[in-house]
Amino acid sequence: MLNKRPDDMQRIESQAQAQAFIDEQIAAIRAQVGDQKVLLALSGGVDSSVVAALLIRAIGKNLVCVHVNHGLLRKGESEQVIKVFGEEMDANLVYVDAVDRFLDKLAGVTDPEEKRKVIGAEFIRVFEEEARKQEGIGFLAQGTIYPDILESGTVKAHHNVGGLPEDLDFKLVEPIRLLFKDEVRVVGKALGLPDGMVYRQPFPGPGLGVRCLGAITRDRLEAVRESDAILREEFAANGLAGKVWQYFTIVPDFKSTGVKDGKRSFEWPVIIRAVNTRDAMSATVEDVPFSLLQHITQRITNEVKGVNRVLYDLTPKPTGTIEWE
Repeated sequence: MLNKRPDDMQRIESQAQAQAFIDEQIAAIRAQVGDQKVLLALSGGVDSSVVAALLIRAIGKNLVCVHVNHGLLRKGESEQVIKVFGEEMDANLVYVDAVDRFLDKLAGVTDPEEKRKVIGAEFIRVFEEEARKQEGIGFLAQGTIYPDILESGTVKAHHNVGGLPEDLDFKLVEPIRLLFKDEVRVVGKALGLPDGMVYRQPFPGPGLGVRCLGAITRDRLEAVRESDAILREEFAANGLAGKVWQYFTIVPDFKSTGVKDGKRSFEWPVIIRAVNTRDAMSATVEDVPFSLLQHITQRITNEVKGVNRVLYDLTPKPTGTIEWE
């Protein structure tokens, strides 16, 4: 398998170039797969969504998409996957509600690396179970992109499917493995995917699990999800969604005293993080207008249950990392 971009490979920057790439990959996929079925872990992120759309064009119902809702996704993400792929694209979509299973496994786990291991291992188990229910699967599709190859080899580890048992013996289909992220987005637009998927900001493999600091509880996880949705809505409404590289909220595992409805409250703070970067090796903090921060604070403290403070993280990388865990 080719793991190096050909020297004469042009960057995909226009819709015409994207369409040529799509036509080329459809022919290549059909030649590789034949009449066998392909399995794909469809997270709803940019890479897996573009791969899904490509394969649907190439082999239709012979693509089996498995979307696992582990309870750590952002608000509305599973619903978007179902709407776009299940309803609009008529994909062969398997939806797995594994929320209770994941959150039960994560109960009481405080160490960030241990949380990552639990989430990754459980995802593999769930995906393996769904894979064994299918018949005629010969291939496993992955959203490997070129930076993954340069940085970590050919297996896209953050999709968590690299650890499937060897007896499944799937061959890999990686149609966007020679593309950079910006090129993947151009291809996604040409495939007709919605902007909410194509321009989705980077999202960690463990999802909101690393933004609900310490041991994950359902109520605090919901506070992360709801506050994140408010932040994303306000950034979009105020022209920051396309300007800021990554922005999200964090809810730590401690409470502070506040006042609500004339009474003392003892609730969590929400921390806002908004950064810009070129390569994620260093990052600067976005200078969000103070009036907007005040408005977001008012919304979060009024609309998110269990929250009485909002803080803004002013720490660049270094010394801080982009994520907190």
